[in-house]
Amino acid sequence: MTTDIRLAFAHPEERSLASAPSDPRDRISLRDHVVEADIGAFQKERGHRQRLMFNIVVEVRPISQPIDDDVDRILSYDRLTEAIAEELAAERLNLLETLAERVAERILAEPQAMRAFVRIEKLDIGPYKLGVEIVRSRAEAPVRALAADGTDRAVHPCVVFLDNAAIGAPDLSARLDALLAAGDPLILAVGLPDLPRPQTGHKPTQRRIDLLAIEQNAWVLAARDPRCVVVATRTEIDWAMKRGQTVVWAPSKLVLDAVDGPTSREPVALALWLAETMAARSLTVHGDVALPAGSRVPVTRA
Repeated sequence: MTTDIRLAFAHPEERSLASAPSDPRDRISLRDHVVEADIGAFQKERGHRQRLMFNIVVEVRPISQPIDDDVDRILSYDRLTEAIAEELAAERLNLLETLAERVAERILAEPQAMRAFVRIEKLDIGPYKLGVEIVRSRAEAPVRALAADGTDRAVHPCVVFLDNAAIGAPDLSARLDALLAAGDPLILAVGLPDLPRPQTGHKPTQRRIDLLAIEQNAWVLAARDPRCVVVATRTEIDWAMKRGQTVVWAPSKLVLDAVDGPTSREPVALALWLAETMAARSLTVHGDVALPAGSRVPVTRA
């Protein structure tokens, strides 16, 4: 059995270990926690409580001060079971996916939590288990800048994905005017150009070629409006946003250097990963492309 297949069915703790950053985080876990709930999209499931099994692993922020055996200085295991109970009590749900998303979001609201692996399985559907597993990460700390009144404030940019039709549209400058009028820092992300590119048949090298092709498209966008500045690093993005520049993201550097980076190669998924990393206010997608699901950042279609 290949490593990928084995990990797909492994306990969330093993998956968290396999994808750990170079500076491994501490983890807490909840194993085989069984509760009963009325959940399910089918009529035969309504009004009937069924058993759900939860397995959760949470990577936590390193503790910078002595614990002193004080429960208030750690993420308590009770917060995991409470997150489950509170979400099940909030309303009846149809989908395990929705429940997993909400449990992860509640856990990641805890200051110590950095990444959550949530697996939920139905035990009473048949002589097997049906389930879902998700991984969600806390957005990075937002950029901070001085406001007009001299106070320090968090900066939450708007990330906007432009397809090739939007890049070439005659009213591109007017669209940018409308986006900038909202007053939030603007980060533009683009997809692959409508041009043939080398095909290697080798995933790692093809990923680099695709990222470079996206960067070529970023420069095409920059040529269409002088306000657009192509940047590649987090430091450059922070610097540009603080100075009110319109950022066009060249993704290779950030994506390839990230320890806990995006797993998808789809350009819109990369834009969503950037939005989460930058603690963005929203991701707006221009064009006839599929919207990514399961994000901590609101995603809308223009």
